[in-house]
Amino acid sequence: MERLAGRIILLWGWRRALVAFLAGALAVLGQAPYDFFAACFISFPVLVWLIDGATGEASGSLWRRLRPAFAVGWWFGFGYFLAGLWWIGSALLVEADSFAWALPFAVIGIPFALAFFYGFATMVARTMWTNDIGRIAALAFGFALMEWLRGFLFTGFPWNAIGYAAMPVPLLMQSISVTGMVGMNALAVFVFALPALLAARRHLRLGAALFVVLIAAHAGFGFIRLSAPETPAARSLDVRIVQPAVDLSEKWDASVRDRIFATLMGLSADAPGPGHQKPQLILWPETSVPFLFTERPDALTALGDMLAPGQMLIAGVVREEGSGATTDSRYYNSVVAIDDKGEIADAVDKVHLVPFGEYLPFADLLGRFGLEQLVAGPMNFTAGNERHAITLPDGVRALPFICYEVIFPDLVGMDANSAQLLVNVTNDAWFGDTPGPYQHFRQAQIRAVENGLPLLRAANNGISAVVDPRGRIVDALAINARGAIDVHVPISAAAVMSPGQRRVNGMLIMLLFGIMAVLLNVRQRLRVN
Repeated sequence: MERLAGRIILLWGWRRALVAFLAGALAVLGQAPYDFFAACFISFPVLVWLIDGATGEASGSLWRRLRPAFAVGWWFGFGYFLAGLWWIGSALLVEADSFAWALPFAVIGIPFALAFFYGFATMVARTMWTNDIGRIAALAFGFALMEWLRGFLFTGFPWNAIGYAAMPVPLLMQSISVTGMVGMNALAVFVFALPALLAARRHLRLGAALFVVLIAAHAGFGFIRLSAPETPAARSLDVRIVQPAVDLSEKWDASVRDRIFATLMGLSADAPGPGHQKPQLILWPETSVPFLFTERPDALTALGDMLAPGQMLIAGVVREEGSGATTDSRYYNSVVAIDDKGEIADAVDKVHLVPFGEYLPFADLLGRFGLEQLVAGPMNFTAGNERHAITLPDGVRALPFICYEVIFPDLVGMDANSAQLLVNVTNDAWFGDTPGPYQHFRQAQIRAVENGLPLLRAANNGISAVVDPRGRIVDALAINARGAIDVHVPISAAAVMSPGQRRVNGMLIMLLFGIMAVLLNVRQRLRVN
């Protein structure tokens, strides 16, 4: 191990960049759908050794001293995000004649930009670097800080945060209810990087003890929580989730809209399966209704005829506002609740839109160069102002999140205390049978555990599922399957910490690693002097 570490430390130039890139790419195996988290126990020690050798000019400016460490982190991040997000390009191939030109910008440009976060993570860590366990703590602090910033800077994109690699199964998901994602990211990087101590042997016993204690606490807490008796259900809800598997090449084709709508209606009206009651709630995916209700009021009448007394439909729609001779139309990516009279009882608009997918940033400027939104549909969307829970049959309060809104822990946690149920509607058909839909589902699954609420998820072509408050999949439909699932959902929120307390806990964990790194760094400097 010492010889291997020594060789990695002494790497220079393109060889150092290549190893950093490959280490980052290897770490993606810890994410869904692979869930091979053991790969991270190789990637992060290699990253530590690369930073060990990333020494800048001692007499130069701060940037010159830290630039080699930044470069190592950037190449690690570029490999990580390129290997983990290549599937984004699939969305541009749905209408290849129009958007294939943007493929390099999506497949390479997004990882190129996101890699800067990991470059700054290793640069921050290098300022507190030591030759012992302090550098492991410094790396954990740097990554946790940058993963937190990645969640909201430039609209935020916290996809595939490192902490998800430590939560591949429900047993290992339960700690998130205490640590939040900030704390989980810090702890995951710390544990994944600890094997780096095997090379120099300094603080090896302490590192081994922390390694065993943290993993045992992580798995032990999960075992205790999963073994605990279920909270008695205060109420329940019979739900049908519809997955129509509509081909995206037809989605906005006016000639097949009636057929798409008939498919949704047919799957919704089928008799319940053996052992199931008639559903009180029917859930359709994001933008599943293939037309505007303002243009087709007859569709609402048909839905009212289809819904039995007491039933409700929540459907993803495009909602139009402001249509008139003197007013420009505004379009919203929304969910609407339709009652058994065929009336829209409630609506919630998507608050966090996808840049370039659902709207074009700096539209007036970029429009002059012929640029337009890339994938979401034939119109630009307007962001909603606020989110609120929808009241379902039996008084159950459901909080809806559209598409990738569910990957933002703070966005979900902000209003989760106002609901007894999380709802996520999405259309991952843009990405086919690639890692993307599996990664998206995993992050939605974690939100259920984090907030102690059951999750209903409807996707156009997968993965549609029901997840209980502890992250266990009750039932699901595979990618590209067309059908519906009927599930009886007990409504009994698991006892979890409030979002505010999780946030405080996560920040404290991150700061503890930072303090540990600073103290050991100061101690090392004093010894040298």
